[in-house]
Amino acid sequence: MKRYMPLLLAIIIILFVAGCSSDNDTPVSKTGLHMSTVITITAYGDNAEETLDQAFDEIIRLESILSKTLEGSDIYEINEAAGSDVAQLTSETVNVITESLRYYELSKGYFDFSIGPLVDLWGIGTDHAMVPSDDDLSKAISKIDLDSLIFNGDSAGLPEAGMALDVGGIAKGYIADMVADIIRNSDCTGAVINLGGNVMTIGQKPDGSKWKVGLQDPFQTTGSYMEVVEVGEMSVVTSGPYERNFEENDVVYHHILNPFTGYPIENDIASVTIISKKSIDGDGLSTSVFAMGKTDGLALVESLDNTECYIVFEDGTILMSTGFSAYLKD
Repeated sequence: MKRYMPLLLAIIIILFVAGCSSDNDTPVSKTGLHMSTVITITAYGDNAEETLDQAFDEIIRLESILSKTLEGSDIYEINEAAGSDVAQLTSETVNVITESLRYYELSKGYFDFSIGPLVDLWGIGTDHAMVPSDDDLSKAISKIDLDSLIFNGDSAGLPEAGMALDVGGIAKGYIADMVADIIRNSDCTGAVINLGGNVMTIGQKPDGSKWKVGLQDPFQTTGSYMEVVEVGEMSVVTSGPYERNFEENDVVYHHILNPFTGYPIENDIASVTIISKKSIDGDGLSTSVFAMGKTDGLALVESLDNTECYIVFEDGTILMSTGFSAYLKD
């Protein structure tokens, strides 16, 4: 039996090596709850505490811009103006929409961030999650049409009332990349960012060795991992149906929704891990590969440079892209 884990638990577990020889070798960590997930950043080097404060300030700032639910955010304003007007955008939202459109194309329409009406209807991850009626599903699907998005570079709008964008499938990755830039420009020599499963490793560990990242076992409780990968400065992102779900009439419904059918994606994949240079790519690809399935999903990853994937299936079998094994710890 699969055991599903709560929403706020981290998906990937960082494995730190104990033992420090100086103050700069001593890790400084900060944890907070943002974007409906637990965020932990650990850094080494001078002024680490100040840098972590700056990093969390940036997380809060970007969440206020990209959240679908926070009043005044760019995404909120786009959705509020649907059918009547366009909303002016910050450069951050322009970047996120641009990258989201790229994954919409790469995923053959499965990564559709105009899926907001469907996300709201299901309510997965909230206290009012429920299986919608066929009529309500049809109405929600009729509001999904990313091709009709009005995007003019510094503004965006939706042509019909009731349409809604939701960039939650890629926002964490973008925020992780922005936080990584802050740390790179600081006095810190190395750091690990964990945004509830979006892991970024920066610089190096005090002893000069690679970072070790444990890949969560989707069938076990948090802290149980299937593999350990060793990475330099990379992003490691895992996603799967165990992240957010609910059960009704002995059927488990998860949060990765199919924009074509209105229901959660149905396949035999338990989790997808992406190793890439940027976390926004790991975010976009982990969802896309899961939705596209093993054949098309793996083909997509194999077509991209500096990108690898690790797919766990419901029966416990594993499928890896050609270069993933180079990251596996001996």
